[in-house]
Amino acid sequence: MSVILAIESSCDDTSVAICNNGKITANVIANQTIHENYGGVIPELASRVHQQNIVPAVHQALINANVTKQDINAVAFTRGPGLLGSLLVGVSFAKSFALALNIPLISVNHMHAHILAHFIDDPKPNFPFLCLTVSGGHTQIVLVRDYFNMEIVGETLDDAAGEAFDKTAKILQLPYPGGPLIDKYAQLGNSKAYKFAEPKIDDLNFSFSGFKTSILYFIRKQEQENPDFITENLNDICASVQFSIIQILMNKLKKAAKQFGISEIAIAGGVSANSGLRNTLQDTAVELGWKVYIPAFQYCTDNAGMIAIAGYHKFLKKDFVGQEVSPMARMEF
Repeated sequence: MSVILAIESSCDDTSVAICNNGKITANVIANQTIHENYGGVIPELASRVHQQNIVPAVHQALINANVTKQDINAVAFTRGPGLLGSLLVGVSFAKSFALALNIPLISVNHMHAHILAHFIDDPKPNFPFLCLTVSGGHTQIVLVRDYFNMEIVGETLDDAAGEAFDKTAKILQLPYPGGPLIDKYAQLGNSKAYKFAEPKIDDLNFSFSGFKTSILYFIRKQEQENPDFITENLNDICASVQFSIIQILMNKLKKAAKQFGISEIAIAGGVSANSGLRNTLQDTAVELGWKVYIPAFQYCTDNAGMIAIAGYHKFLKKDFVGQEVSPMARMEF
């Protein structure tokens, strides 16, 4: 029997979940809207809002799961990677909670948790499988042999796919967060209206810095000829950019699947909520005979449900840490 309290505070969302014997019975997410005024996450503000949100979020999670503090058997928390100030709030709370109740602490790698989110609901992938993990800070193809036996076989050499979405949104003068808005407008546009070159990167790695620059120069050139170019062609621009990013991701994923002879394919991370990527993955599955796994929307972006399920599997192994544990902004995979 295990009831695990999980804390996620790696960036700008404060999230608390309860895992009761492998089932997520609460997943509370407190979003931070203050960053919309600045066009991006301000680390100092994020950590302050985490301090305001964490106690109410824990309280609400306990209510939603119909458990009390005394029912908790262990506390799982995100140790890293992430913003150090934000992580510090979650780690400090987890340590205090565990110390007060004399229960074990479970350290979780944020990127491992994104992948293990696939073990929250059915159907669950079979080992080994490939997971394309795409977010604002990471773009990775991971070979998953077991719950904690994972190997990065391809990753971005500079910027992440999520950053390419967000920076494009900024170029298009869309409000923050811009990634979901690109997805929204893309559904109304022609994905073949404009063509952007695919970066030529060796092996299974990615690069999006040059891709972002090419979009910037393209928009500047078009605006010189027509100052209203963005307004008049927003849907087509978004559709074309989204199509190009997805093609870059999918071409590498196809290459990895062929290289390793694996047809069990998953996606994870915030960008896995993108409708274009989800639909393209489904279409490719039909084309190539893949069996694909796409997490529910609430488990795509940063959330404590994924921390809880990762903590559950660590709890089964009695993989605990001591009170000397500290957060890590950069954490080895």
